[in-house]
Amino acid sequence: MSAAALVAVALSLVSAVAYALAAVAQERLASRTTGTGLLRLLGTGAWWSAVGLNATAALLHVVALRYGPLTLVQPLGALTLIAAVPLGARAAGRRVSTAEWRGTALTLLGLAALLVTASGPAPARVLSLTEALAVAATTAVTIGVLSRPGARPGLRHATASGFASGVASALTQTVTVAATDRTGPGLDTEVIVVAVLVAAFAVGGLLLSQAAYRGGLGAPLAVVTLANPVAAAVIGLTLLGQGLKGGPAGVLLALAGAALASRGVVLLTRVTPQAAPEPPDEDEEHPVAAVLALEPDTATAEPALVPRQPEQPGHLTAL
Repeated sequence: MSAAALVAVALSLVSAVAYALAAVAQERLASRTTGTGLLRLLGTGAWWSAVGLNATAALLHVVALRYGPLTLVQPLGALTLIAAVPLGARAAGRRVSTAEWRGTALTLLGLAALLVTASGPAPARVLSLTEALAVAATTAVTIGVLSRPGARPGLRHATASGFASGVASALTQTVTVAATDRTGPGLDTEVIVVAVLVAAFAVGGLLLSQAAYRGGLGAPLAVVTLANPVAAAVIGLTLLGQGLKGGPAGVLLALAGAALASRGVVLLTRVTPQAAPEPPDEDEEHPVAAVLALEPDTATAEPALVPRQPEQPGHLTAL
């Protein structure tokens, strides 16, 4: 692995942790709020904390894309799910289950296989304006179809969010390489147009993920984790010429790694963790404590019981 690829991997690791923290914050926010409007989110401090974490992670991701190919950097986004598992469990006050650890291990093995075949030099070719507009239009139509009302809205929103984020990464690499190219004109019209598309897809992906997390963290984040690199890999392999190393053997290893990683993500998706027991309401008094707190003079007097007259033995009556 080249030095540039190592830098890309290191930056991607830190970016994944930041994305995981943001995902946990978004899920906690979604579980506490019932409103779905944008204005409600804009007035919430927790939302802006999640936005700041996402922005930091995105910045690190952009720098990583400058040093590594899309087929290397994007699969490392699956580490977000791995980091989010213990972070989400800690935030929920529970322990990570055995199934979650098993899914994490399989995902790590699959990622290792993908990294061996995807490692390559820094990107040289980027999307043209025509290609960028075509990709953006296709993705916008796909997101519109996935966002329609219907069954499993959380998973469909998560898929749409993953596609939006993957396309935003591909377009971000185009902007980054073009903007740092000393031989080119710098920030020309094409770069500005693509940068606007990046901002639109990044914001759209963030809002879609917030909507998806209303159904929990595990399944939506797993779907985002799978959809994101799939969209980016399709662009990298078909339009940017970022192939895999090792020839046919490398392709087989990459497929095996993808299968392992997918299996790990599916295991993480199926986990239904038990929520930590909620503390008792401070306003609700325990019945035993209520009895012990009674004043002596506040209890209702009960009638005294004396034996009935001998003509009716075995019965008691009140005075």
